[in-house]
Amino acid sequence: MIKYFKNEINALIEAVKKLSFKESFIFIAVAVITFLSMTYASPNFFRRMFDTDDDKFYSTLYWFATDGFLMFILPVLMIWFVHKQKLSDFGFRKGDSKFGFRTYILFVLIMLPAVWFISGSESFIKAYPQAGLRIRENPSMLLYYELFVGFYMLGWEFFWRGYMLFGLKERFGYYAVFIQMLPFFILHRGKPELETFSSIFAGLILGIQALRANSFIYCFLVHWTIMIFVDVISVLRYKTQTYGVGFDALYNIFFK
Repeated sequence: MIKYFKNEINALIEAVKKLSFKESFIFIAVAVITFLSMTYASPNFFRRMFDTDDDKFYSTLYWFATDGFLMFILPVLMIWFVHKQKLSDFGFRKGDSKFGFRTYILFVLIMLPAVWFISGSESFIKAYPQAGLRIRENPSMLLYYELFVGFYMLGWEFFWRGYMLFGLKERFGYYAVFIQMLPFFILHRGKPELETFSSIFAGLILGIQALRANSFIYCFLVHWTIMIFVDVISVLRYKTQTYGVGFDALYNIFFK
C-alpha cells in the first residue's frame, strides 16, 4: 500500500513538472483573485465590516473600488513582477484601432436599443443604478458615480479579456475565449435572468473582439458605455416614473 501511494505521488510530481509556470500561475491567480473579490469586495462585506445600514451607495462604491484594485492593479503587478512581461503582452495596447472602434460602435448601436426594451420593467429600474436611491434621487451625482463604474469595468475587462485571455492565448489559442467566458458567465449569477444568460454570448463576443483587435481596451469601452446608458435610462425612468418601451414612454422621458 505504501509503495502504491509512493508511486502515485511520484507520478503526480512528474506530471506537475511538465506544466507551464505561466498558465498554471494564471489559473491559480484568477481563482484566488475571484475568491478575494467574492469574499471581501462585496457590498455585504462592507455592511458587515462597518456595521452600517448603508442604502447601497457607499457599499457599492466600495465594491467597485475594491474590485477595480483586485482585477486591475493586482494583475498589473503580477505581469510586471511575476511574469516579467509588458502590459502590451496582455492586451493593454491600442492594437487594431480601426477594427476596435468599428466593432465598438457596432456593438453599442446593437445594445442600446436592446437595453431600452429590457429597461421597460419596474424591476429593472429598481436594480440600476446599483448604488440605489441616492443616485436615482440625486442625478447630479451620476457623473461621480460613473467614474467608479469605469474603474470597476476597467478591472473587470482587463481581468478576463486582458490578463486571462491574452495570458492563455499562446498555449490555448482561440480556446482561451471559451475558458475566460465560463467564470465571466458564472459571476453574473444573481443578476436579472436575461442578463445572466446573455453574458454567455457577451463573454464570447468580447473575447473574440479582444483577440481580433489585439487589445482589451475596446471591450472596456463597450462595457462602460452600456453601463452608463443603463444607469442614465434607469434614473430618467425613475425620475419620470415612466415604464414601457413605446414612443409615448420615449417622449415622456426625454421631452416632457
